[in-house]
Amino acid sequence: MIAYLDCSSGISGDKFLGALIDLGLDPARVEDACATVGLDARVVAERTTRSGIAGVSVEILSSDTTWRTWETIRARLEAAALPDPVRANALRAFRLLAEAEARVHGVTPTEVHFHEIGAADTVADLLGVAVGLAALDVERLICSPVALGAGTIEISHGTLPVPAPATSELLQGIPVYGGPVEFELTTPTGAALVAAHASSFGPLPPMSPVGVGRGAGGRELAGLPNIATLTLGDPLALGADATIGNVITLTTSIDHITPEHAAFACDRLIEAGALDVWQRPIGMKKGRVGIEVDVLCAPADEQRLAALLAAETGTLGIRVARLERWEAVRDVEVRDTVWGAVRFKVGAGRARAEHDDIAAIAAREGLAYREVLAALEDDAAGE
Repeated sequence: MIAYLDCSSGISGDKFLGALIDLGLDPARVEDACATVGLDARVVAERTTRSGIAGVSVEILSSDTTWRTWETIRARLEAAALPDPVRANALRAFRLLAEAEARVHGVTPTEVHFHEIGAADTVADLLGVAVGLAALDVERLICSPVALGAGTIEISHGTLPVPAPATSELLQGIPVYGGPVEFELTTPTGAALVAAHASSFGPLPPMSPVGVGRGAGGRELAGLPNIATLTLGDPLALGADATIGNVITLTTSIDHITPEHAAFACDRLIEAGALDVWQRPIGMKKGRVGIEVDVLCAPADEQRLAALLAAETGTLGIRVARLERWEAVRDVEVRDTVWGAVRFKVGAGRARAEHDDIAAIAAREGLAYREVLAALEDDAAGE
């Protein structure tokens, strides 16, 4: 199951949790999870409307006013009787929030003492979303670009511009935009949830919807429905095990470096985490022969790899294309062969030996590359 979160009116913990409850999450499951970490909290969910659109608003009621530290919360989560995926996802969200607050205040996460992370509603929201995504069998969350809002907010440190400092820290590498109203649309808790759970960002992916949940914010906004929409569905697959994902292509055309230099740059980009890199000869203006380098990468790696591409090639410009691609489930298996252990890339109904292992065997055994490849392909076909 995949889910798509529309953050065109921003995102907060209560809106995310409200959308999950609207999709069928029982609030009692959130209360039970809170109890496992020692928090007495009641989840009050009510149907309401924002700008005429119905959704579920959520309020967390608790007499617990403890200002907990990240260390205390982590210890309680690790000791709690929670399913492993819920514990891991909740820990990731809390860790990201603690690290963001630590960067804002110039301390380490273990030194952070702040009520924002310890407030009962924040604990319930972060833990409740982890519970809800697991309860609804969401394996992958895709998120729209995140609206931040505008104007100023009043916090314990005074009057600050939107977005709050921790929100800015949490959303680094994530597509965002300001406005469209003078209000804090995305809170640090909402930003932590998006950063922790979303695997990609962009438009609604190809899917067969099975349900839609809407979480309502705490107030009406002029000209904007204060609603976060979560669409749940089955991915439209290319084959039995393929899903669609968002990728970035970085492209540059250069004519001032040698092919060897370009090949070295490509190797550096692969080592730095690019999904794929390729180059091809091209004809450029004034009859010059050049090289076009293409880098395929995850959206979160766009800026880092674009900077590396520029540094390694000295290019004066990089074109960016935002694409979707079908991704078959794949894995790397280590198999025993007549030449010892060999890595095979397995997916889309086939198994292919890794080039580096083939080359190493050919060099070690004094065989032709094609002989080793043919023998390993025969082994793979016979399994």
